Amino acid sequence: MKVDPAAALVGHAVVPGDKSVSHRGVLLGAIGEGETRVLGFGRSADTQSTIDAVRTLGVQVDDVADDELVVHGVGLRGLQPGTVAAGNAGTLLRLLTGIVAGQEGRFELTGDESLTLRPMGRVAEPLSRMGARIETTDGHAPVIVEGTCDLHGIDYTLPVASAQVKSAILLAGLNAEGPTTVVEPKPTRDHTELMLEAAGVTVRRRPGSVTIEPPSALRLGEVLVPGDFSSAAPLIVAAALLPGSELTIHDVNVNPRRTGLLDVLERMGAHITVFNRRRAGGELVADLEIRSVPLTAADVGADEVPAMVDELPLLALVAAHARGTTVVRGAEELRVKESDRIAAVADALHALGARIKPRDDGWEVTGVPARLRGGRMDAVGDHRIAMLGAVAGLASREPVEIGGAEAVSVSFPGFFDLLESVARR
Repeated sequence: MKVDPAAALVGHAVVPGDKSVSHRGVLLGAIGEGETRVLGFGRSADTQSTIDAVRTLGVQVDDVADDELVVHGVGLRGLQPGTVAAGNAGTLLRLLTGIVAGQEGRFELTGDESLTLRPMGRVAEPLSRMGARIETTDGHAPVIVEGTCDLHGIDYTLPVASAQVKSAILLAGLNAEGPTTVVEPKPTRDHTELMLEAAGVTVRRRPGSVTIEPPSALRLGEVLVPGDFSSAAPLIVAAALLPGSELTIHDVNVNPRRTGLLDVLERMGAHITVFNRRRAGGELVADLEIRSVPLTAADVGADEVPAMVDELPLLALVAAHARGTTVVRGAEELRVKESDRIAAVADALHALGARIKPRDDGWEVTGVPARLRGGRMDAVGDHRIAMLGAVAGLASREPVEIGGAEAVSVSFPGFFDLLESVARR
């Protein structure tokens, strides 16, 4: 795939439904009572894996439209034992491990080559403390779960900030005896807590921790999925970099635990207006207007990483165009994503002419307020790196050729078409 330079991004755009909320809508609908209608579902390879997974475990899911589903719940303990192939979906693998820990029977959870390299010991350890019987493959998938009805709630402090691990513990707690509390070193995405509250679960939040009480049943009824901020982020960054851009993105999830990129871009001088704020299914939703202005460097510390972990590759590209030196620290979690994103981003941007040095926990980027030269880079099978390459192509002097660009289908199948629809050359 080759992406040509653009003069600006102009117009209006709508991005697919939030992937994190879509996953959770299907999973909680599957163990809920009655029907759950998921509206605005963000269909991608990852979220299709979640649909396929619950179907494998005996749940009926009706495809009403590309962005609308009806999930026929089987109750908190109604899943049928089986083998689930999670594809590349890390969210599915970790959350489903928590869910099936409290079911009866034997469950085998696996994934593609990339997913089986991602750590699962951090999920298995707290679930084992709850009484779950879990066997990993040297700390990775495939994972064997011998479900049990004898789980008990625990108080658990996460050693590493992770919304997926937190969610796995809370979901196991639905079928445990007594309350379950997770203490976080830093705030992470709270989509699971918000949806559990919407389903009738008692959720208590304190600074740095969340506690749930096991419910008798879950009842969602309807899930309204807002636009995915991580899918909007490439458009936001492209519009911020290209002079003359005037882009509006509608109906975006602006949950403050997801939008750290906006905070950092504003520190760098970006002109981003957030308006028409409202609530949808417990999530904060708004429209975003982005205009391009010259940017200056801004450091990112470990406390900011959880709220922008998926957008950090794009921030590195912004830093390459900003005046001064940007240092990103505390992002070692990027080493265990779909790829080693610290190395992949440094390799990709260096190939395009950026002055970037990888660190153990991030990057040091010295910006040149001019376009990169362009060239060829490899997405290394990672959808976030493929999107990074596309935005770099729009903002470079020469085209960018992206090896493995098809990886975007994991999260955003229509990404390149949407990008072209607002690009002006």
